[in-house]
Amino acid sequence: MILIFGGTTEGRMAVATLDEAGSPYYYSTRGTMQDIVCRHGIRISGAMDCSAIETFCREKGIALIVDAAHPFASQLHSNIAEAAERLHIDVIRVERSYTADCGNAVMCRDYNDAMERMRRDGVKRLLALTGVQTIGRLKPFWSETECFFRVLDRDESRQLAASQGFPAERLLFYNIDSDEEAIVRTQPDAVITKESGESGGFAEKLSAAEKHGVKVYVVCRPPMPQQFITVTGRHGLRREVEKRFPSFFPLRSGYTTGSCATAAALAALKALTDGETSSSVEITLPDGEQIEIPVKEVRVTGEDEAVAAVTKDGGDDPDITHGHDIVVSVRYASHEGISIYGGKGVGTVTLPGLGLPVGSAAINKTPRQMIEANLKAVYGGGLDVTISVPDGEELAGKTFNPKIGITGGISIIGTSGIVKPFSAEAFVNAIKREIEVAIAIGCDRIVINSGAKSERFVKSQYPGLPPQAFIHYGNFIGDTIAAAASLGVKRVDMGIMIGKAVKLAEGNLDTHSKKVVMNRTFIAGMAADAGCTQRTIERIAGLNLARELWELPDTADTDRLATRITSLCAEHCSHLLPEGTLTVMLIDEEGKIRCSRSAVRGTVE
Repeated sequence: MILIFGGTTEGRMAVATLDEAGSPYYYSTRGTMQDIVCRHGIRISGAMDCSAIETFCREKGIALIVDAAHPFASQLHSNIAEAAERLHIDVIRVERSYTADCGNAVMCRDYNDAMERMRRDGVKRLLALTGVQTIGRLKPFWSETECFFRVLDRDESRQLAASQGFPAERLLFYNIDSDEEAIVRTQPDAVITKESGESGGFAEKLSAAEKHGVKVYVVCRPPMPQQFITVTGRHGLRREVEKRFPSFFPLRSGYTTGSCATAAALAALKALTDGETSSSVEITLPDGEQIEIPVKEVRVTGEDEAVAAVTKDGGDDPDITHGHDIVVSVRYASHEGISIYGGKGVGTVTLPGLGLPVGSAAINKTPRQMIEANLKAVYGGGLDVTISVPDGEELAGKTFNPKIGITGGISIIGTSGIVKPFSAEAFVNAIKREIEVAIAIGCDRIVINSGAKSERFVKSQYPGLPPQAFIHYGNFIGDTIAAAASLGVKRVDMGIMIGKAVKLAEGNLDTHSKKVVMNRTFIAGMAADAGCTQRTIERIAGLNLARELWELPDTADTDRLATRITSLCAEHCSHLLPEGTLTVMLIDEEGKIRCSRSAVRGTVE
């Protein structure tokens, strides 16, 4: 089991991340006020000291702790660290992002240091944005000066303030007063706040104070225990949980080729600029999260060039590039900015519709932006970056690339930088790219098929359509039709063979054998509804494979059942293309279209 200490924005993120696993865990908060839904978590509340944490972990079999508590909960962090050390278990610290530029703010070691500095500076009227828990810590100061505290609008907050003797009339509330409104109302000499990071609205507080010319005193965040493993977002958290508690998530996540290329480029640049050749680099993902990626090799190849390689880790997603190297060279350039090129094994775009110029390297927009952002943070001059995949041309033959007009290699892709281990996501994204290409070259309809065999059978029906109009759905029938609808396709013709058809007729839009198997009882029911003989219905009960339905002794029954199956397939798919025409063609083992049904604007004809 895993134990999360939360009560913060980071706690919510940790819950959302762990809920993806479908495995149970515990979520602990000091109080009960946080409104949060744990789909698979068990909520517990109440302060725990070191002994209580240790006892709880032993009793509940806790193998990993996630510390997502407030950064200023110093005693809790210390208790967690001590208990974890006694138990010999790891602690993952979910840290928030912090503003690097604090402007003219006065940085203070702790609350005592802040009070001393404010006394020396003659502060007589103070607005405290440090939270209700700090009223007691700042009591020596507000007892002798005029102070206002902004707190959460809760009875619990009012009671705590009253217990410290703080005047109720000097309380302000978050849901009423914004940072700027609180400053305008109280007209303070100074504002005191905590270095609470982005999720704590730190930058907004600094901005409001600066706008009104009010001096700011900042209490610096306390250091975390050194043994904590720090992550800054959901991707890093998941990767660390996968590493330290492998059985928690059923499938392991990975990195996109874009992230691997970014890591290799950054490693090469660091080697070029300062001679650093570490075994890993930390890159920033598109959402701002920082993750660490292992680097296989780094070498300086000349005065103006360095090369690095990162081995693609696609996790448990069936990614063709998993285990293969992404190699990047970085050279100083005389021009300004960063130019990115495709080298050996990176494909070239030959058709429109992919969002990249025809003739350019198949390196998508997000990976380009990632590389530029990460390199600019290290070096401000001109650079030439060349991405290569040594065996990329061979790998490309096993992908959709040749069909969508990418020749000579693979694509460098990825929108989030992280590969979630869901085969459907990667497959459906590839299908969408195929549809976009078909639209871009002028196709007014697409013909979807389960694979090469069914495509070969139906191609003869469409002699005028280009190859790009024929798209494989694999098992993802529903996702493919929905993708076509979302892209504005008005005509979708679907070839389907009997094995998938009997599953789709039952309403299974994903026909993967891991999710659904042939249901003889349902097929027999269809046969009865279609008016088949009792002999045929009894014969169905003994079938081993769906293709045996074509071998039924009564050909009239076969035709009746085929009609029923095709009609049900059309019915279950019709709502996915509500503004177009969907035609379902049932194909037998010889490639003959045995039945066809159309759904026009959701109505089966």
